[in-house]
Amino acid sequence: MELFGCKTVQEVLIQEEQVLEKYIHKVEDGGVPVPDASPPQLLDVPVIDLISSQLLQLLQMNLRNSDQLDTLGCFQVINHGMSPEFLDEVREITKQFFRQGNDIQGYGNDVVHTEQQKLDWTDRLYLTVFPKGNRKLNFWPENPESFRRTLDQFSMELHVITKTVLKAMTRSLGLEDNCFSDLYGEEGEHEYQIQLLSSILIPNHPCHADKDVEGLQFLKGDEWFRAPIVPDALLIIVGDQVEILSNGVFKSVVHKVVIHPDKERISVVALCYPESFKHIEPFERLVDESRPRLYRKMENYGDIFMENYQKGRRTIEEAKIYV
Repeated sequence: MELFGCKTVQEVLIQEEQVLEKYIHKVEDGGVPVPDASPPQLLDVPVIDLISSQLLQLLQMNLRNSDQLDTLGCFQVINHGMSPEFLDEVREITKQFFRQGNDIQGYGNDVVHTEQQKLDWTDRLYLTVFPKGNRKLNFWPENPESFRRTLDQFSMELHVITKTVLKAMTRSLGLEDNCFSDLYGEEGEHEYQIQLLSSILIPNHPCHADKDVEGLQFLKGDEWFRAPIVPDALLIIVGDQVEILSNGVFKSVVHKVVIHPDKERISVVALCYPESFKHIEPFERLVDESRPRLYRKMENYGDIFMENYQKGRRTIEEAKIYV
């Protein structure tokens, strides 16, 4: 895929070209702040055992302790039901896929809308996994041979974890269990998409899974922090729509990935969306005199988000009500 002279990262490296200006993000380009030359500190990210009741307890603790609300934009979960061996299999099929130099529809880099647009230094495979009727299997690779089977199992496991997390969040807010899930359509039929991402630095360099290679960073205040690596844990990041629905109780955390100087970084990202035709606004029971409405009603949030993302803007700022 090549639009406005933009090639995939693998194409640039294979052809031994210099990094294109479109892949270089500068301070003057706008967007979120960039770190200084010193290495960012590690962020203290809570690690939650899903077998126990730790998740609900943590959420309730943060609701009672308002000075911690801005730290709960992300957390790691362990004992989530997926074995280390299976997670290694997911990483391995991802690495094998990107080693092939694929020419598969659904695979490439960012969609390019304008000649001025900045791009991420990454190649990706983007697939819808739920509802199953929306899967476009002609985009699903058949090589490696175990790819489809492994991704199907991985998405089913994530579906169960998502329901567990959403239920705990609604209970911590004092709401009915189905408040979040009702926005995601019929049981099991919410929009769920998975991205396989590869940040490639050196041609023919051995691949490293993201459990070995740092790169993810979070913005807290005006300072960037490194995300800690917890082997075989899943990192859950609160999104903009949850911040709006909770009327700002839960915070969407600004995050980015920086390249490693000499290693490739692989990651698997799952995105869970409410049904596109449903509007997003704070739950009425979370709006009162002590906590007025902080966000306006928005529809087609996903489409608006992608448009703003390409321009380096945060959509959540459009949703905020300023008084």
